[in-house]
Amino acid sequence: MTDAAPGKVYLVGSGPGDPDLLTVKAKRLLEEADVVLHDKLPGPEIIGMIPEEKREDVGKRAGGEWTPQEYTNARLVELAEEGNTVVRLKGGDPTVFGRGGEELAHLAENGIPVEVVPGITSAIAGPEAAGIPVTHRDYTSSVSFVTGHEDPTKDESAVDWDALAATGGTLVVLMGVGKLPQYTEALREAGMDPDTPVALVERATWPDQQVATGTLDTIVSVRDEAGIEPPAITVIGEVAGERERVVEFLEGY
Repeated sequence: MTDAAPGKVYLVGSGPGDPDLLTVKAKRLLEEADVVLHDKLPGPEIIGMIPEEKREDVGKRAGGEWTPQEYTNARLVELAEEGNTVVRLKGGDPTVFGRGGEELAHLAENGIPVEVVPGITSAIAGPEAAGIPVTHRDYTSSVSFVTGHEDPTKDESAVDWDALAATGGTLVVLMGVGKLPQYTEALREAGMDPDTPVALVERATWPDQQVATGTLDTIVSVRDEAGIEPPAITVIGEVAGERERVVEFLEGY
């Protein structure tokens, strides 16, 4: 490390994928940054806004190619120590199942100035884009957000599906397409009604957004028939049935 002051790292949320849903600050930082390290999750339109010569793909996809988090952490420090203004661009919000907390701590431990720039989380925006409110006065006053793609090195799951089934309310599962059979079965075994509405929203707010709906009992076969793939959000609860009431008049995506 040189004696010169380090640059600064911004952990930036890009929202669910529609460039119009970028915050004003996020858009400005993308224009001003020397280097942008990005996930694939911001989507092709937002990534396409960044000049190719200043972007680096360090993204991870469920079941696909991925960059070790340790590399990304080290690269952020390296670039900042060279005096760069660095944007670490993430899909949705940087700290909602985006490992932003780990990167924030690593940068601080290495003496790198860092700022978190919130983004619209896809956990809320994804269902909304499909006509599904995550809370609704007629159905639920609570919502739980869960990852469907935990750290594979964990000895056991930190998600208590029994407790979630008993809590009621809306359940939103991020990165949960691959393990859909396991957790829908776990919820049924915990006593959740098999007829509970479920929706899958793939590539929310992207030009190729796709939505599939079913019940806790049928959603796995619905997923397979519709060809739903990551990135997608699972919405479980009575609010998932609201889409059918509004879809005829729903515009935007």
